[in-house]
Amino acid sequence: MMARLSRRNRKRLVSEINVVPYIDVMLVLLVIFMVTAPMLTPGVPIELPEASTEPLPVDTDEEPLVISMNGKGELFINIGGDGETPVTLGVVKDRVMKVLAAKPGTPVQLRGDQGIDYGNVMEVMAALQGVGVTSIGLVAETP
Repeated sequence: MMARLSRRNRKRLVSEINVVPYIDVMLVLLVIFMVTAPMLTPGVPIELPEASTEPLPVDTDEEPLVISMNGKGELFINIGGDGETPVTLGVVKDRVMKVLAAKPGTPVQLRGDQGIDYGNVMEVMAALQGVGVTSIGLVAETP
């Protein structure tokens, strides 16, 4: 009889999770992120150059075309020549069109000297996109 009483008097453990405190924490974090998010955007006023370009996907492992721009604004391309002779933008567009006709989707990497005018880089990128380049990568040196 004693064994039965002790089993009946024991309280059962409740194995449910109380989610109300978790909801409160989530709402507090949401408010914090909503308040701090506008402060994280850069506020430096700059004038960006204009070009009719769209974001390009990067998804191939092929050997890319490399177009280089030195500090004087001269262009060099690693296809159709020795790669160390300056060429015009028209020659670059022509060679890139020929490569894309043979291998559609070939990625293009653009290497530019740090002293180059940003507008010149955007002009080259717009010209490349105009001839059908679907992937342009900007090459930078790691510090």
